[in-house]
Amino acid sequence: MNRIRVVNLLLITLLVAAGCTGSVPLENKAADLVERSRWTVETFRQKDGEPFETFRRMLPEAQGAAIFPGTVKAGFVLGAEYGNGVLIARRPSGDWGAPAFYTLGGGSFGLQAGGQVSEVVLLMRSQEAVQAVVKHQGKLGADLELTVVTLGGGIEGATTTNLGADIVVFSQAAGLFAGGSLEGSVLAKRNDYNAAFYGAGATPEAILFEGRFNSPKAETLRAALGKPGG
Repeated sequence: MNRIRVVNLLLITLLVAAGCTGSVPLENKAADLVERSRWTVETFRQKDGEPFETFRRMLPEAQGAAIFPGTVKAGFVLGAEYGNGVLIARRPSGDWGAPAFYTLGGGSFGLQAGGQVSEVVLLMRSQEAVQAVVKHQGKLGADLELTVVTLGGGIEGATTTNLGADIVVFSQAAGLFAGGSLEGSVLAKRNDYNAAFYGAGATPEAILFEGRFNSPKAETLRAALGKPGG
């Protein structure tokens, strides 16, 4: 079994384990995910120091945001990261629209050990970046042909001053993860969550671009993200 197959098996195991979380209705899980995403945004807006000052500066101009309030990273030699979250984009008016549900996953190799829980927010700096993520889900920076940089300890554990990227990743983590780096983070849509939250036909395209779905349960998240330019 080659390395890629091993990583895929590890990620599938995480996905299956995440799906076995008891008898809570999927609609309730989706609503809870939206609320926890709101808490993540508010936390990032209120914390002092970098990278949060940069986050506050860039958020008013961002055209999209993918928010993952509880990604879990674990491994020994092999590593994997997995978490559910939401992707939300600005409407033509400049206000935030309704959120669509996504999964963030990735695998890595190297000398690594430990576990970590992270809050992660990906700010997309153009409508083209949002469209690329929605229409061509795949590995960030590779399959999507987007430039991605990371600020704070999280997906890649790297820092950079190159803020000309298409997507800027902000994260904070609790726990210890020693060594290794994530080779490729994959964004994948969660149509089961979308359907449970909005109803039949709720695809990311219909939610984010066509404006066919909405929910009052997402109002607090939109309010936390704020108005354009403010």
